[in-house]
Amino acid sequence: MATLATGRSAALKLDWAHLSTSLGLRGQTASALQAFKKRHDDARRKLTLLSEQAQTVDFGHYRAVLKNQAVLDEIEKQFKAFRPATYDLDRQLRAIDAFEAQAVQSAEQTRDLVDLELKDLSKTLTNIEEARPFEDLTVDDVMAAEPKIEERARELVAKGRWTVPGYKEKFGDLSFL
Repeated sequence: MATLATGRSAALKLDWAHLSTSLGLRGQTASALQAFKKRHDDARRKLTLLSEQAQTVDFGHYRAVLKNQAVLDEIEKQFKAFRPATYDLDRQLRAIDAFEAQAVQSAEQTRDLVDLELKDLSKTLTNIEEARPFEDLTVDDVMAAEPKIEERARELVAKGRWTVPGYKEKFGDLSFL
C-alpha cells in the first residue's frame, strides 16, 4: 500500500501543464498525455465521491420491509464475508515500466535511423548542388560513376548488338541524318 500512497502523492504533485511544455510534446503524444490527465482527474473525482458515500447496509430496514428473511440472512452473511480483492500493483507498475523502457528504446532507434537518413540525404543534396552540368559530363565520367553501364555496354558489343533495346522507340531513328 505504501507504493499506492507514493503514487498518489506523486500524481498530485505533478504539474501537467509544465510537463507538456518542458518535454516539447506535440501532436499525438501531447493529445495522449491530455487524455491520460483527463482520465486521471475523472478517476480521482470518482474516488472522492465514492469515499464520501456511506458504506454500510441497514439490514434492519430490509427485515422490516421484506417478508423473506432467509434470503436476507443469506445476503447479510455474504455481505459480511465479502473482502475486496487486492491487486499486486508492483507487478502492473513493473509491466508499465518495461513498456515505457521499450517505447523509449524504440524511439531512440527511430531517432538514430532518422539521423542517418538525414545525413545521407544531406550528402546527396550536397552532391546534387556541387555536380557538374550534364553537358560537361564525359562518357568516362558516367562509367566511373556507374560501372554497371560499362559492363552492360561491353556485354552488348560482345553479342554483336550495337543498339540499345528500346532506344529507337523512345528517341526515334536518327539513321536518316
